[in-house]
Amino acid sequence: MASQGGTQPGPERIFETMFAHQRTAALKAAIEFDLFTSIGQGFDTAPALASRSKATGRGIRILCDYLTVIGFLTKQDGRYGLTPESATYLDRRSPACIASIANFMTLPEKIDAFKDLAGVIRSGRPALSEGAGSVSPENPIWVSFARSMGAMQIPAARELARILEASAGRKWKVLDIAAGHGVYGIELARQNPNAEIFAQDWASVLNVAAENARAAAIESRYHLLPGSAFEVDFGSGYDVILVTGFLHHFSPAEIETLLRKVRASLAPGGVVATVDFVPNEDHVSPPRAATFSMEMLGTTVSGDSYSFSEYLKMFHSAGFSSNELHPLARSGHSLILSRV
Repeated sequence: MASQGGTQPGPERIFETMFAHQRTAALKAAIEFDLFTSIGQGFDTAPALASRSKATGRGIRILCDYLTVIGFLTKQDGRYGLTPESATYLDRRSPACIASIANFMTLPEKIDAFKDLAGVIRSGRPALSEGAGSVSPENPIWVSFARSMGAMQIPAARELARILEASAGRKWKVLDIAAGHGVYGIELARQNPNAEIFAQDWASVLNVAAENARAAAIESRYHLLPGSAFEVDFGSGYDVILVTGFLHHFSPAEIETLLRKVRASLAPGGVVATVDFVPNEDHVSPPRAATFSMEMLGTTVSGDSYSFSEYLKMFHSAGFSSNELHPLARSGHSLILSRV
């Protein structure tokens, strides 16, 4: 059917979407071959890259040309170069490099979770972990998450520490729920020498967080609470409670249950800092926060991306009367600061 103006739209978006899996595969392969670092070091031709990568010249040439077409490389006179984006985030010499995220985001079980999305929509049960989803007890994917995704969270963790005024050095008892890599709690401890961090997660995941705490030289102030966030005894008297990248895995009723437990662990005058994707009320903007609900559809039983008004309802129901929304500019996440 022709459009109202008499011109027929092209099918480019349809083809781009149907072939989007090739983009994922190409970027993952480039990271495996460390092409971005090699190009940054001056190995900028297909033969040089093939030799360095111990791969076929044809394969490396096609891969690099493809990456050029989709905007990750430049090409001039047969030589490849890095774009500002790939130089910043994919060259391992860059302090902002997040190439490690490919290890988690392309896990076979995560990709397989979307092979029959229509079936998931019909049944309401994700394929991951036999229908229990990513939040099944002791799910090993979270060890991969902890080892792979921490670098991506550093800018948000630093912004959170600034907003909480961690550097003021007040005596803090901090609970880090579903700590994962531990980056958020560790950053608070780095900036505040008077902060004691209590990290909760599955025991195998906390092993990774403990390694990161040792690397940050704050291990003497880093304490482990292994177990389920819904079952483990948090203790009480926390000045700051971190809930980062966790609530979106659950239904509103489950979130309210957890928040009541969180409130009971909070010291008078304490604050709960929730970091998550928070879409606008239309649930279709901004794109990164809005589209994250698709990840939850494919990998959880009841998770979603919740708007601020939806979070307000949950926090109010759990007994929090004050809730402030702070966009975190560099990460696409938002911060909700909640007080009783």
